[in-house]
Amino acid sequence: MRSTFLLFSSLILLSGQAWSADRQMESKGAKTDISALLKVQSDVQKLLPKVRPALVAIQTGGGTASGVIISADGLLLTAAHVPNGPGKEMRVIFEDGSVTTAKSLGLDKTTDAALAQLKDRGKPWPFVSLSREVAKAQPGEWCFALGHPGGFDKARGPVLRVGKIVKQTANSLHTDCILMGGDSGGPLFNSNGEVIGIHSQIWEGRDQNVHVSMAPFLRSWDAMQKSQVIKTWGIGAGGYLGVATVMNDDLELSVADVIDGSPALKASIRAGDIILSVNGEAMTDQQQFSATVRARAAGDTLKIRLRTHGKERDVSVQLAQKPQEEGE
Repeated sequence: MRSTFLLFSSLILLSGQAWSADRQMESKGAKTDISALLKVQSDVQKLLPKVRPALVAIQTGGGTASGVIISADGLLLTAAHVPNGPGKEMRVIFEDGSVTTAKSLGLDKTTDAALAQLKDRGKPWPFVSLSREVAKAQPGEWCFALGHPGGFDKARGPVLRVGKIVKQTANSLHTDCILMGGDSGGPLFNSNGEVIGIHSQIWEGRDQNVHVSMAPFLRSWDAMQKSQVIKTWGIGAGGYLGVATVMNDDLELSVADVIDGSPALKASIRAGDIILSVNGEAMTDQQQFSATVRARAAGDTLKIRLRTHGKERDVSVQLAQKPQEEGE
């Protein structure tokens, strides 16, 4: 009864958050009312017992996060910034408090997608399915998020948030599901109980958060299973910068890697630098930075403001032609 009340309450609160978006959609014939909320509540209540066993809490040297199992042999999806590299051993906790370990496989540093493998226990692991119909995750669709905000808490258990998709990009989904630190790497589900996203960029106090969609996972599946690190460098129409970025623990855009011989390296950009702005425009996430760089051609100059060891500095970088042998 308590879980039913909490779910219903969250839906009532959510209806207030989604009011503006719903008002816009009413002109197109879509309308959210109490019957629609009750339908969502019923659907989530049926799905929750099926998907929750596949959710795990993850503990690494850098803190706590979440993940989700998507195969009987223990393949795990999480965010790339959780292990931050292949071959890392992670402590994995299930909702009943049982503990095992997982080894991180490959990851995509630009989109924040990562795979890991649970230690074999001799019998099938609980798992959920992922959606391969990436384009179907459209703005206005209901979804729900699971995770372990603040870390594993057996008395509290996993935390459920219900919301709507606000925006879809090539590699991400934005939703109004309220997330916190510790949710990173956890799953976003559609109304069929399929994973459609992995929690990536979380801003407490803001009205939306960013999840890696299934597109990067499906696109780089074989490479990540082979423990490869995919680096999609920022390029424009022939322009080439030569950096990979990641959101750090303080939710700042950080340089994760700089390729040898690249314009970025020649401009003295180094791993660990914080990217504050490009041509005067503040940079708040990876997608915005990639889009800003992609809009420039080879030969264009970017003025990038960085913070290095607490001190801010400006560098000018002239984009080059992308080397044929690079790209990942």
